[in-house]
Amino acid sequence: MKVTTALFFGFITTPILAYPGMGSAMAEIQTRHDFALGRRSTELLGDLINADQGSLTPSGTTIKSILEGGSAIADSSTYTPPGELASDTCKKSVLCVWYYIIQDLSGSFTESDGCTDLARGAIRQGFHDAATWDKNSAYGGADGSLLLNDDELARSENKGLETISAQTKTWYNKYKGYGITMADLIQTAAMTATVCCPGGPRIKSFIGRKDDSRAGPTDKLPLPQQDAQYLIDLFAAKTFTSNDLVALIGAHTVSTQKFVDTSRSGASQDTTPSVWDTKFYSETIAGDNKTILIFHSDKSISTYSSTKDQFNTFAGSNGKSLWSPAYAQAYFRMSFLGVNNLNNLTEITQVLPLPK
Repeated sequence: MKVTTALFFGFITTPILAYPGMGSAMAEIQTRHDFALGRRSTELLGDLINADQGSLTPSGTTIKSILEGGSAIADSSTYTPPGELASDTCKKSVLCVWYYIIQDLSGSFTESDGCTDLARGAIRQGFHDAATWDKNSAYGGADGSLLLNDDELARSENKGLETISAQTKTWYNKYKGYGITMADLIQTAAMTATVCCPGGPRIKSFIGRKDDSRAGPTDKLPLPQQDAQYLIDLFAAKTFTSNDLVALIGAHTVSTQKFVDTSRSGASQDTTPSVWDTKFYSETIAGDNKTILIFHSDKSISTYSSTKDQFNTFAGSNGKSLWSPAYAQAYFRMSFLGVNNLNNLTEITQVLPLPK
């Protein structure tokens, strides 16, 4: 690796190779190179921080590997339930129960031209439950508190989640007799919604999180009026790098807003809000704030010194192939913030829908 890196930088500084546009091309190559070398977070979380290798379960081993830089994109394995949901055989199988739950969710997240408003809401809801945690928090994170505590849900930063929160509570009441937690339902809904959007990645998924009805800590969520450096610092405290941040905000590709600019309620953040693509990046850079509504935070990140190259890379011709695995790994990490029993979780990836 050291030899390759030295040759790479030698190549960049060779004057003979200069040509018009070389600067931007080299910036994109450099960004891809740095991203491949691990400018994503590799910090461990929860009980995996101090776990001995010999004590790791298969789930703990998989989660640890992904947190340390492995791929979070799932293969195409599928699952056939052994019986109907109400059958004794199904009730005894975690996979079977979640298969039927996810079938229910995915039916609400998909329509003929892509993913639905409920899908968009479920993705945002997953972020808002998990991101109340950082390394200074004694509690909070992906613990279901967003929907278990009315005071947290009523916070101004959670405006717009009313419809998906009500639907998620309905699903929870329908399935809680099967031993599920709200924390797992929120994150599984976010993962399901992502893959239900055409082009969305199928992210490896686990259940077994514990619920906490205490309202999550305040001032931990990003806001659309914040500047890039503030957001970089906010996410660093949650164990994310600036490259992770750039990957995560790409979820705005399926975002529509109601309250950032109330005069343009329903405006989307790219021109294809039912499809999981990288137009968010290219159209934010283009800056046509009449066709779409560009958040100040997104524009700031797109132009900031330490994030603009990665932003431009995702906006490039091969951006989708780079963004999908980057987003998958970053959101995989997001879904475990504040979770302290990672070694005891159960993988349910194979019951997720296949990518569209």
